[in-house]
Amino acid sequence: MPGTIRVGIGGWTFEPWRGVFYPEKLPQKQELAFASRALTAIEINGTYYSTFKPKSWIDWREATPDDFVFSVKASRYATNRKVLAEAGPSVSRFLEQGLTELGPKLGPIVWQFMPTKKFDADDFGAFLALLPKKHDGIALRHAVDVRHPSFVTQDFFKLARAHNVAIVTAESDEYPEIDEASGGFTYARVMSSSEDLDAGLDDAALTAIAKRAKAWAKSGDTFVFFIAGAKVRNPGAAVALQNKLKIKR
Repeated sequence: MPGTIRVGIGGWTFEPWRGVFYPEKLPQKQELAFASRALTAIEINGTYYSTFKPKSWIDWREATPDDFVFSVKASRYATNRKVLAEAGPSVSRFLEQGLTELGPKLGPIVWQFMPTKKFDADDFGAFLALLPKKHDGIALRHAVDVRHPSFVTQDFFKLARAHNVAIVTAESDEYPEIDEASGGFTYARVMSSSEDLDAGLDDAALTAIAKRAKAWAKSGDTFVFFIAGAKVRNPGAAVALQNKLKIKR
């Protein structure tokens, strides 16, 4: 069966979105409720830098509609290290902060690596082995966002498939774009929005992304996030892509 396509942005707190995406006078505490009713997914970015109390996760769950999903960016303390095989305690601390309070709204966990991190098959394999399939009885899906050209190799692709971990497809001028099925779902990050366009990208570019998303969805759930680039335009790009895909909100 084809998977579900979800489209979103990174985070929901960004002052320039007021008056562009959010209504001018919308209280800040209502921004997540607004964004989650306009889009189908949000990548939580703050978890890359710090941990949150269980109450925060509960509040996020309760502020969003039943069909909404969060992806979660994993802690940099797990990924920004010389020896990845030693990341076990950091992985555990990240998972134990309360993210499973999201329940069915918990989407993929994204483990992002520095652009300078090179592929080492033994060390990276040891890291992937640290990522659990379940936590608190909830199934986990993992994606790795690698940014060094050394990862563009069949050895890495085979390793990701062996551990059933998705490889992030980064649409960017800065990093290699890897489009390899490996984890049963697709996770794409589009980083090329332009401030000159209300929808962030022109119609041809959005049409091309929509076509790719439909193709990916034939093999499983698909997540497309508009990240970085002209951040002020990313919500507009996400809404425009949803419209092309006929995703109703």
